Amino acid sequence: MSGIVMSNLPISHSRGSLKACTVAVAIASGLLVAASACASDSYNTINGSVHVPAGRPAEAASTINGSVTIDEGAAVDSVGTVNGGIHVGARATAKSLTTVNGSIMVSEAAHTAHIKSVNGSLTINEGAEVDGGLTTVNGKIGVNAAHIAGRISNVQGDISILGAARVDGGILVEKQHGFTISARPRDPTIIIGPGAKVLGELRFEHTVRLFVSDRATIGTVTGATAVTFSGDNPP
Repeated sequence: MSGIVMSNLPISHSRGSLKACTVAVAIASGLLVAASACASDSYNTINGSVHVPAGRPAEAASTINGSVTIDEGAAVDSVGTVNGGIHVGARATAKSLTTVNGSIMVSEAAHTAHIKSVNGSLTINEGAEVDGGLTTVNGKIGVNAAHIAGRISNVQGDISILGAARVDGGILVEKQHGFTISARPRDPTIIIGPGAKVLGELRFEHTVRLFVSDRATIGTVTGATAVTFSGDNPP
């Protein structure tokens, strides 16, 4: 269920003051994002993009209809949007990143805890650290020479684990629950490239095409047959 509820609630700001502001709460596919319409709070809005510069105290950043950009070296608490993407600059830090309809990109050497999307790709670049897991429903996941301490999970979307990437919590591709359309999408392609490590179980609850480099390290595979390949790319 999705929706927006408007109400006047006091919002606490970083300077400790309380102001009565209009708050929008959007609930979509289990993700909740609250955005304040206070003009004095530059990190929270309803319709529009949010920009977090470096050198400012960390606080939450959210919007309903718009993107969120975290500058290089900036620090922010939870980041959330409903209709928009999230871009985390190099060496930036964030506690959590959530969106419903949008992509999330984490740049080089950035650090975050949990990353979640419903309809959108997740891209984690070289040297980035994710303390938790990566979760999306319908979207591609790409991990390039980054470290994921938790599990990677999705329902329908390709997954690429490339370079010196390490995933400690394995991979879960879940079967579709609830309503499904009659036209069957193509089977997702899962690639574990040369030098990559995926520890824990690789569990697939519906059909996938799994390609694993002969120079990769993986845990137990359940629900799929791995096709081993040599060279940089699968056949």
